[in-house]
Amino acid sequence: MARRKRVAILTGGGDVPGLNVAIKAVVVRAEANDIDIIGVRRGWMGLLRVNIDDPEAIQQYIVPLNVEKVRTIDRTGGTILHTSRTNPGNVNISEVPHYVVDSDKAVVSGDKMDCTGHILKVLEFLEIDAIIPIGGDDTLSYATRLNREGVQIVAIPKTMDNDVFGTDFCIGFSTAVTRSVDAINALRTTTGSHERICVVELFGRNSGETSLIAAYLADVDRAVISEVPFDIDKLIGYLVGDREKNPSHYAIMTISEGAHVIGGTVKESGIEDAYGHKKLGGVGNLLSQEIKERSGVNVIYQQLAYMMRSGAPDSLDRMVAVSYGSLALDQVAMGHRGRMVALHNGIFTTVPLDMVITAKKQVDVTALYDTDSYRPKVRDMLGKPMFLY
Repeated sequence: MARRKRVAILTGGGDVPGLNVAIKAVVVRAEANDIDIIGVRRGWMGLLRVNIDDPEAIQQYIVPLNVEKVRTIDRTGGTILHTSRTNPGNVNISEVPHYVVDSDKAVVSGDKMDCTGHILKVLEFLEIDAIIPIGGDDTLSYATRLNREGVQIVAIPKTMDNDVFGTDFCIGFSTAVTRSVDAINALRTTTGSHERICVVELFGRNSGETSLIAAYLADVDRAVISEVPFDIDKLIGYLVGDREKNPSHYAIMTISEGAHVIGGTVKESGIEDAYGHKKLGGVGNLLSQEIKERSGVNVIYQQLAYMMRSGAPDSLDRMVAVSYGSLALDQVAMGHRGRMVALHNGIFTTVPLDMVITAKKQVDVTALYDTDSYRPKVRDMLGKPMFLY
């Protein structure tokens, strides 16, 4: 009697609302297709840390999932499988487990090690037939590597920034915008009471879509996005004028963490992660200090950061997560490989997984943004999909 197909599922990178919804959808759909689902804890790190000669290590990172185990997980945010920013193809030698170092399949390059050989050995030992990774462009870039190694991969895109190339929509984006709009509107009371200028900094490394859409929906005075370097004097002049014109004598703006002044660089700190990224954040604070020094107006600086990704998903993220999870499992069941589930103009579809690494998804500045006034500007609604993808 042939064994049932075994499919691993994991979540990598930053958590977003909707991950648990997608995990549950995959498990429920799998049971109807007589497929076993194996959860991998802590993303790609889980497979890296599995020592096939140590049963306890296997149990620590590998967990069988069934309908009973996932019955209530869609009611909360985050991910029951936990997550990491591990890239098994680019691991610091000091962080490589001894049983991987001793493996003749580990390839050393400088002070880094490519542990893909170990990952493949673990997948073979666990009898994993396919993987459904849920992640952003970093997590999915390693999925493309495994796809090239012959592993059946069907990926699900997630990220608050909505910047995975190849899809109009990523799990987590809608809730991030919802949280941002709620916070912006709440900040109006304090900003107005004190007659200040408020700078709200939002996540967004390469794409300013969260800043743009949150600003558009909350009707803020100005919005700075990652794609368009800004003139600090011009921006401050606009904000001071906005404050003077407002009957409540305040102004409010959004700014992407990846934004920078004309001729400047993105504000980064710390050491690079496994995918070559340093920690972003702080451009809003620097701008706030400049506003205070140059205009004399007191400023409220609010970095929403993890508040954008905390808590349960909104209805749109739930809808997309359920649909993505079901679609991904169907693709695996049909034997499709090297695919990513996606939305194009509101239609669910799939695209080649390799699209993830071909380009960076960014705001259509010409169609959606006024680069002179630093404001969202939708030039024509006719034919636009919902959410202005």
